[in-house]
Amino acid sequence: MNWGEIFSLASALTWALAVILLRRSGKTLPPFELNLFKNCFGVVLMVPTILIFSGLALPDYSLSELFIIIVSGLLGIALADTWYLRALNLMGASRTGIVASLFSPFVILLSAVYLGERMALWQWLGFSMVIAGVLLVTWRVHRSEVESDDLKKGAIYGISAMLMMAVGIVMVKNILETRPFLWTVELRLAGGVAGMLIYILIGRRWQRVKQRFMQPQPWGIVVTASFLAAYLSLIMWLAGYKLIDASVASVLNETNGAFIVLLAWLVLGEQIGQRKLAGISLTLAGVVIMMIID
Repeated sequence: MNWGEIFSLASALTWALAVILLRRSGKTLPPFELNLFKNCFGVVLMVPTILIFSGLALPDYSLSELFIIIVSGLLGIALADTWYLRALNLMGASRTGIVASLFSPFVILLSAVYLGERMALWQWLGFSMVIAGVLLVTWRVHRSEVESDDLKKGAIYGISAMLMMAVGIVMVKNILETRPFLWTVELRLAGGVAGMLIYILIGRRWQRVKQRFMQPQPWGIVVTASFLAAYLSLIMWLAGYKLIDASVASVLNETNGAFIVLLAWLVLGEQIGQRKLAGISLTLAGVVIMMIID
C-alpha cells in the first residue's frame, strides 16, 4: 500500500462523510448553489494553505500549462457538475449513481490512450469486483417512474458528465506530477468557479442565486460539508492522481458509493440489507486485491 492509494481511498471516505452531513442537514441549498458555495469556500481555504506550505513565491507555469489547468477545471468542475446535477434532477439518484460508475472505465480508457497506462490482470479483477459491488449497492429494483424522454436526457447528461470529469483529470495528471501541487489544485478549482459564475451571468441567474443564499440555511453543516468536499477530499483526490496511475486511482474512488451506504447505516441508522452488505463486501474485496497484490 502506498500514499497514492491511501489518498484515493481517504478521498472517497471523506466525500462519503460530506454527503452524509448534507443528508442529515434536511432542507439545504439547491444543488447548483451548494456546489457554487462549496467551490468558492474551497478556493478561499486554499489561499492560507498555499501561504503556509508554499510561501509567497509564485509558480512558474507556462501559458500552455495554465490553459490546461483552467480548462480541466471548466470541464471537470463547472461543466461536469452542472450536467451531473441535471441528470440527477431528470432521472433520480439511483439511476444517476449507476451512470456515475462509468467514470472509472472512461478514466482507464483515456489513460491508456493519452498516458500510456496499462492495468495488470489482477487490477482488472479488482476493478470488476469494485464496479460489481458499487452496482449492487446503488441498484434499486423498485424506482419511481420516470418519463422516457427524461430518462434519455438524464442518461445523456450523466454519461457526458462522467466523460468530462474523466477528461478533466486525465489532461491535468502530468501537471499534477511535475508542477506545484497546491497551486495546481487552487487554479483548477478557480477555473471551475469561474465557469460557474460565467454560467450564472450568461443565464441571468444572479438574482435567483442571491435570493437562495439569503434564505435561512443550516450553515454550520453546509460549511462543514463544504470543507470536507471541496477542500480536504479534493486535495486527497488529486493527490491520489498525482502519486499513482489515474486508472487505479479512479477505481479506488468508486468506493465512495459503498462508504456512503455504510456511513448512512452507522450514522443515520438507515436500513442495510443483504444485497447492500454483499455489494460493500465485494467492493472492499476488490480494493484489497488492487492494493495488496503487486
